[in-house]
Amino acid sequence: MLDQLLALREDIPRRYYIATSVTGLLVLFISWCVITYGGLVSPIFLPTPTAIVKAAIKAIQDGSLWADTKASVYRIMVGWLISTLFALPIGLLMGNFKFFEALFEPPIDFIRYMPAVAFVPLSILWTGVGDTQKFVILFIGTFFQEVLMVADNVKHVPKEIINVSYTFGLNKWEVLTQVILPYAMPGIMDTLRITLGWAWTYLVVAELVAAKVGLGYSIMRAQRYLQTDKIILGILVIGILGLITDYSFKFASSVLFPWAKGGRSA
Repeated sequence: MLDQLLALREDIPRRYYIATSVTGLLVLFISWCVITYGGLVSPIFLPTPTAIVKAAIKAIQDGSLWADTKASVYRIMVGWLISTLFALPIGLLMGNFKFFEALFEPPIDFIRYMPAVAFVPLSILWTGVGDTQKFVILFIGTFFQEVLMVADNVKHVPKEIINVSYTFGLNKWEVLTQVILPYAMPGIMDTLRITLGWAWTYLVVAELVAAKVGLGYSIMRAQRYLQTDKIILGILVIGILGLITDYSFKFASSVLFPWAKGGRSA
């Protein structure tokens, strides 16, 4: 049984996969309980699960949790969608035409190493302090990686399939839209899932300055007053929302591309 569970890059029975996942979460939660309820660390550094639940109940009752969540989800989805609308066509062109690769890759490679947080002052100067500034930061944080990943997805389409398509009389645009794009779609879907996850990690940066509502804003405000329970609550909510979007993409991939290894939900 152990050999089966530890087989290199092989699937394991689903019941064992789920049991292992649940066990990992339980170990983490039990460790948290032992450390906090046992008084091994001050509540100002790590509050108990009870304190987090109380903070969540209070935030739900006063409506702040819903308002912050709604604002952050809106900013994440719009910022990520803008990034994706630009990354998909540019990535497809870069992955299929060396001319566009030479045109776009050098500046994209250069800019993608610049930290998104460094653009916060400039984004405020360019767009003000409204939601547009948050969209700019989320775009900078996701677009440059996303476009390169889409291009890489396209490049993995075997050259033999493209050559066979030409022998059937397809022109290059038909090959691109009817052969390359459908073949690459499972990988592109996985790229979209990963980059949406990245967008969630940039939320606090996007809401760092001049925000009046949002999960990132609530975390920064709680930090000002050493309200660790609210900080961890905000982090947990972001993690849960990110997990929901991640598994939504996995489920969609398993439905749309059941033949693809990457499209199966874990």
